[in-house]
Amino acid sequence: MNPRPAPPHRAYRTLRILGTAAVLAVAASGCTGSPAPPSSALPSGSTPATASPGGTTGDPGGGTPGSTTAPKPTAGQATAAQPTKGQAPGIPQGPADIPSIVSNVQPSVVTIFTDGGLGSGVVYSADGLILTNEHVVRGNTDVEVAFADGRRVAGTVRATDAISDLALVEAKRTDLPVAKFQSELPRIGELAVVIGSPLGFENTATAGIISGLHREIPGSAASSQSLVDLIQTDAAISPGNSGGALVNGRGEVIGISEAYIPPQAGAVALGFAIPAATAVKVADQLREDGTADHAFIGLTLGEITPQIAERLGLPDTRGALALAVPDGGPAARAGIRPGDVLVKLDGAELASPEDLLAALRSRSPGQTVTVEFRRESGSQEVKVQLVSRASQTG
Repeated sequence: MNPRPAPPHRAYRTLRILGTAAVLAVAASGCTGSPAPPSSALPSGSTPATASPGGTTGDPGGGTPGSTTAPKPTAGQATAAQPTKGQAPGIPQGPADIPSIVSNVQPSVVTIFTDGGLGSGVVYSADGLILTNEHVVRGNTDVEVAFADGRRVAGTVRATDAISDLALVEAKRTDLPVAKFQSELPRIGELAVVIGSPLGFENTATAGIISGLHREIPGSAASSQSLVDLIQTDAAISPGNSGGALVNGRGEVIGISEAYIPPQAGAVALGFAIPAATAVKVADQLREDGTADHAFIGLTLGEITPQIAERLGLPDTRGALALAVPDGGPAARAGIRPGDVLVKLDGAELASPEDLLAALRSRSPGQTVTVEFRRESGSQEVKVQLVSRASQTG
């Protein structure tokens, strides 16, 4: 496969936040020119798309310093740092040496070229597996993988999971430096370094801090299930960074770059990454049998706009509207019907469909959850046994 120049950035998207008059432009940090992103945040290299009020989403799913010359961990191994006595978890002692962090991690970050553009990836196993975003490789079987040492080799898309927006690419190269993944969430305020290939500028590093945890992109449930439970950072993320590494002060990967909100939306340094624990869990499953297991509740969800709230006689726009409830699914068996508004899951309030998707991330098939919903003028509470989304056809 011959090297190709990076395509120009053209990934922008306008998303109307349902229930408000605001318009949010969100861009995904992935391969420019790739197929349309799975959600409101344009993954690297996606074509523009527009989500209109009243949009729906498919059945929600759930399922979340080391030098590279050090002994290699096993594939996808998540390592927990052992702080010294009195040291706060996740915070390095003394000033962070960003140049050393970058030089240690860069060999484990790659650029992935596809027919539609490019994105980034992180070395997941020494035998050639690369972890990246699903939207980076969507629609492709064969790709090209470029390494920090200048070598470029052919690669094959081995497995993908659109629900989490993660994928595994197998590069035709072995003895690779495996990245270290940190299973614990970072702390707000600690160092964050992003490494990837924004706009095709390979081996680019930007730095900032962890700005927030458990973030959701408002309105994203209308087109995707992936933009929930994210890490927020002010380290610059741009198109082409998708699938690359978000790294802490110890050189551990704490997230996989996913999306950003561009300045056109009035944002200043708003980037998002999939937590490493989620990425490793999904990658391990994809490596094992090519699929990832996600909890499934059996609903097609919709945002509650002011117009819908008025028509249904609701007091506000909070909650997740059940637009469709497939027969025989978990929600249907529990008695939930189209038009019901889910307001709580296991006692936690649901302000939007994204809240429900985020809550399901931490649940497993077979678990039973308590759902509170509004129907007409009253409230009801039911038990719903979640199943595996892979077992459902709808």
